This record gives sequence, C-alpha cells and structure tokens, in this order.
Amino acid sequence: MPSVSSGLLGGDNWDEAKLAAASSDSDSEAAYPGRRQASWKSEPARIVSRLRSWLRLSSHGAQNPGPTAYLDGLRGFAALLVYWHHHELWVRNPFIFENAFGFEGNFYFATLPGVRTFFTGGHYSVTVFFVLSGYVLSIKPLSLIEKGDFAGLSEHLASALFRRFFRLYLPLVAVVLVYATSWHLFGYWVDTGTIPQSTWLGEMWAFYLEFKNFSFIFKEGGEPWMTFHRHIWSIPVEMRGSMIVFSSILALSRCTRKARVWCLVGLIFYFLYIADGYYGSMFLAGTLLCYFDMLSKADQLPAIFERLSKYKMFIVYHMLAISIYLGGVPSHNNDMDQFARNRGWYYLSLLKPQAVFGYKWFYLFWAGTLLVAAVPRITWLKAFFETRPCQYLGRISYALYLVHGPVLWTIGNRLYMMVGWKTEKQLEAIPQWGDWWSLPQVGPTGLEPAFLLPQLLLMPLTLCLADFVTRSVDKPSVRFASWLYRSTLPEAPGKHNRA
Repeated sequence: MPSVSSGLLGGDNWDEAKLAAASSDSDSEAAYPGRRQASWKSEPARIVSRLRSWLRLSSHGAQNPGPTAYLDGLRGFAALLVYWHHHELWVRNPFIFENAFGFEGNFYFATLPGVRTFFTGGHYSVTVFFVLSGYVLSIKPLSLIEKGDFAGLSEHLASALFRRFFRLYLPLVAVVLVYATSWHLFGYWVDTGTIPQSTWLGEMWAFYLEFKNFSFIFKEGGEPWMTFHRHIWSIPVEMRGSMIVFSSILALSRCTRKARVWCLVGLIFYFLYIADGYYGSMFLAGTLLCYFDMLSKADQLPAIFERLSKYKMFIVYHMLAISIYLGGVPSHNNDMDQFARNRGWYYLSLLKPQAVFGYKWFYLFWAGTLLVAAVPRITWLKAFFETRPCQYLGRISYALYLVHGPVLWTIGNRLYMMVGWKTEKQLEAIPQWGDWWSLPQVGPTGLEPAFLLPQLLLMPLTLCLADFVTRSVDKPSVRFASWLYRSTLPEAPGKHNRA
C-alpha cells in the first residue's frame, strides 16, 4: 500500500501502495540505483541474507523509521494474516472458525473475540488494505489542494489514473500466467474449482476470457473472482475504490475545508447506508483520515477535536478494542438469522443498514477505519509495526498477497495431505500423497502439530517467492507504468498534438 509529499508521508515504501492491499500511486517514479545486477547464481545467497536481516529484530525496531513507517508495517502484518487465514480454512471446515465463540455449543479458544483475528483475520485485513489505500492515494492530491496548486493536482490525477490499471494488474497477470503454465509444464493436479484445459494454448485462451471480464470494473453481475486464483477478487475492488478517491478529490478540490470534510462524510454515509458500496466508504474513510492528519499538522482541525484532546488516550484505546471486536464478525454466510444467533452479536445485528447485502462488510468498515485511526496514537502498537519483520512484510505485501494462494494449492495441498489433512477429492486425484507421515490432529484447534509442521517449509518458501516477485515483477511493473505514461506525453510541456 517515489516519495510523496514531504509532509505526511516521507517514506519511500509508500510510493505505490500495494493491495491488496493496498497500493499507492504517486507521481514520483521508482528507480533502481545504478548498479550491476547480480547473476542468478547469487540468488540463494541473497535470499538467505535477506532472511537473516529480516530475523534480526533490534530493540529499537527498524533503523530510522519514517513518521508513517507504521503504515507499511500495518499493511505487511495484515498481508500475513490473510496468508494465515487461508491456510487455516484450507485444512478444516470453516463452520467453527467463521462463527462466534460458543455458537451451537462449539467452544474453541481460536474463536474468542480478539484471538480469532489471528486465525481468521483475513477479511479484517482486506478492510485495512482498502482504508490504507484511500489514505495513501489521497496524500499527494490533498497536499496539492492545500497548496492551491490546481495545475499540479490535474497533472497528478492524470498520471495516477493512467498508471493505476497497469500498476495493479500487471503483477497479477504475471503470477497467474506462470501458475497456469506450470500445470501444463509439470503435469501436476491442482484444485482450481474448474477443469484445466487439455492444452497450454487452450489454458491461455481460457485465462483471457476470464481476465477480460474480471478486470472490467463496470461489469454487472457474474462471479467476483477468477477460477484461476480466487484470492485476488479484491483487485477490481481496489481499482473501483481508486476511481472513487480520484474523482471525489477532484470534485471537492475547489471546496472550502469545512465543505470538503462534510462532503466526504456524506459520501461515506451514502456508500455505507444508502448504496451497497462498502468499498467506497472504506476508501473514502482513508481519504478523510488522511485529510484530518493533514489538518492536524496545520493546526486546522475542527474544534470538536480540540475539546476531546484531553480524553485522547481513553478514546483511542476504546477505538482499538471496538475495532478488534468488530473485526471478528462471524461471516460463515450472509444469513442474518444465523448471524444474530451468534453470542455477542444479536444487538449489533440490529445496526446493519438495509442497503448492505454482505453484512460483514458493514462491521468491517468500522473495524478497519478505527484501527487505522488508532494505531499511530498508541505508542507501543505503532512501534510494533515499525519493527523489521513488519517493515519487511510491508515491502513484499502485494506479492505475498498474490503468491500465497498458488503455493498453498500446489505444494501446501500435498504437504497437508502427507501429514493427515485430506479430502475425498484429494484422495481421488493424488492418493499417492496421502498419509506419508500422518500426525495426530490434537492440541488447540488451529495450532495442531499437523498444521504447524508444514509451515516450517511453507512460510519461508512463500516469503522467499514473494520477495522474488516483488523485485522481478512488482517493482518493474511500477516503472513500466510510469514509462508508458511518460511516453504518451508531448515533448514540450503544454503542447498537445491533434489526434
């Protein structure tokens, strides 16, 4: 989720925010230092070196973290929760984990409020991605508005809008194409939810047919995901949310500060309570939080914040507690009757707006927004997200979001089967992988040795692959999008050739 304005965001990590969260589009361009590229033979040593650096956690966290380095860490930790969420639900029936503690007599430690975030916090994390994206996408244009530089605002929005599609979709296409090609290259079975094509060319055509519909953000109806990679459903949502942020900022660019704040509040209310556009409310909540931070630096916050300042810590800790509780919203399905029967959620179920179909997103809006607002104001929590591991995860977060699924569906599928996690479909397709080293599925639910042991290989492998994709695909995609935009511009500023 190039350096942006020197005020709020000084860290280079926030030039192009990553999704899934979360990605940013700023005008400055990412550039590599002018050095010779190491040969492929040095890759293993470089990976080991990076892992050793990642594991060295100094008592003071990351060296000289920027004022908003915690946002990078928050995004990275959220990406790790998405990884863990998908692995937990891959090996077990989601009924227990996706309902509240005590539902229908199921009492498990992993489903306790707060604790459940570390087992099934994936949707909570996606919400954080969306709020962070709204925040980061807004930094540069809002700073230009505050300076009164409307020409610069126009140039920035034109650049960001042009590059956004390429920045989000090029890494996705690269990962999925390699993943789909590997089925035919190595001839292994994958549970994709569809039948693989008989030829590689047929697979590429099938991918094209899916991708052209998947990437069209104005489509109505149909499946929200790709059968090739079901985890990336949020990328088109990220694209739609980006369009909402850009258009809203442009529409409000000439307004007074007070009018701009109230219009943003009104738009958030509209997307959350009137239209079923939860993602729009999340992105614009990020925009509003960004604007409040900007006004705070200029000592221009609304008077209500000054009156509440003496209760600041009391308020932010309650915001954090509410966020964590709402982030664990039971979401086994969209049945409101079942949701209301979950302990601790009956009265909260009465708050759901009529417009919202997927009820969990209403509660997750508040969870994600309150968390992003609270973290920078709680010293110890902010310091945690500034540590080396969180900063590293932030750097590779988009690639981690993209690659953890293919690793799970290929290697993870077989490793889990080897230690005893298996389904009828797996036994029919790859019976040779079953029960090589069957381990007892005992211990705390969600932390069984049979689940944790495969992670000794799966997590380092996934992190190394995400690191490789970040450097070889993600960063070049950012540079390519910037180059493509520059190549369309006239040589002399202000001159435009007739079409």
